[in-house]
Amino acid sequence: MDADSVALATPARGAPVQPRAPLSRGLVLLFAVASGLSVANVYYAQPLLDALARDFGITRAAVGGVVTATQAGCALALLLLVPLGDRVERSRLMIVQLLALAGALGVVGLARSVTVLLAGMLGVGMLGTAMTQGLIAYAAAAAAPDERGRVVGAAGSGVFIGLLLARVFSGGVSDLAGWRGVYGCSAAVMLALAVPLWRRLPKLARGEPGTMSYVQLIISMFALLRSDRVLQTRGVLALLMFATLNIFWSALVLPLSAPPYNFSHTAIGAFGIAGAAGAPAAARAGHWADRGWGQRTSAAALALLLLAWWPLSMLGHSLWMLLVGIVLLDLGGQALHVTNQSLIFRSNAQLHSRLVSLYMLFYAVGSGLGAIGTTATYAAAGWHGVCTLGAAVSLLALVFWAVTVRSMPRASPCACTSN
Repeated sequence: MDADSVALATPARGAPVQPRAPLSRGLVLLFAVASGLSVANVYYAQPLLDALARDFGITRAAVGGVVTATQAGCALALLLLVPLGDRVERSRLMIVQLLALAGALGVVGLARSVTVLLAGMLGVGMLGTAMTQGLIAYAAAAAAPDERGRVVGAAGSGVFIGLLLARVFSGGVSDLAGWRGVYGCSAAVMLALAVPLWRRLPKLARGEPGTMSYVQLIISMFALLRSDRVLQTRGVLALLMFATLNIFWSALVLPLSAPPYNFSHTAIGAFGIAGAAGAPAAARAGHWADRGWGQRTSAAALALLLLAWWPLSMLGHSLWMLLVGIVLLDLGGQALHVTNQSLIFRSNAQLHSRLVSLYMLFYAVGSGLGAIGTTATYAAAGWHGVCTLGAAVSLLALVFWAVTVRSMPRASPCACTSN
């Protein structure tokens, strides 16, 4: 990081650094559960695309725009909302965003036009992302340096479980109460979550008390992005990895809801349970990053992402092969994502909200491109076209890692908190 960005983005070097006690298991679990419930809102629409297309008269080739609107909200949140955690008191920020998220979910559930639907999805994307990434940065800032990877890994496990089980929840509830019931139930869950968060979240000092305006805070993110090579590299890997995941999950409902399967939303959403089997990889990946094994974990995760597309391409012949592919795909994705975050958080805790914002901007771009690209590809080339696209993006990610790995600083064990 260059001198100008350090002066802009960090407190004075003489500022005391207070040691932190290890976080309790209950608090780590709360971070994980809250992160999972928050991120689930961003993904409820994926198993419902056919129902949304039918109710609002959207073509199947264009219905991916619903997911893209949500991802656009994610990008806005990462630019405008998540960085606030480095400037204002985090616990109050989380509660305000949580209440606003419940309101956005209500707008989606009551939408009667495409315009209102897309506006509501934009709001859900913004606030769901702000909550999720704000909680991860919150957990990283609250954790002691020697447990940061483990805590981030636990929160990451919650995120991935929430992401995967979102499809199960939305599929099951939509079969019972329609797709509008999904968003009504989620709004109620968010309101209930406000109570434990208000009572249990630790109070942390503001990152930049009285020294940085909101505009300066946003501008400082560009300095961080320009100077932090680890962030740049891990961000590109995140873009490619999340594009790969969305290529699969955004398209899966289309062949499974059509002949010869004609599966219900509940059945389609249940395929997400297979991916949840890889959730322990997220916690382990954080632990391995603490021990300095981040690059090895990255290589293995990227190889799994590429390998997964062979069994996924066998959907027309075997649902068991589909399940194997889902496990491999989400195992690789979880391990890589948590490793990425563990490595970028090896810097001043007062930068964590901005770092996660920048990192997840890459994610939002990748997710949006994957969602819109895969529905168009399916319309033109079917499921095998989707698998070819996914394998190509996965291979590109592996090649990018191989080309850049030698230029990366060596990851030291958790006793060292620098990049």
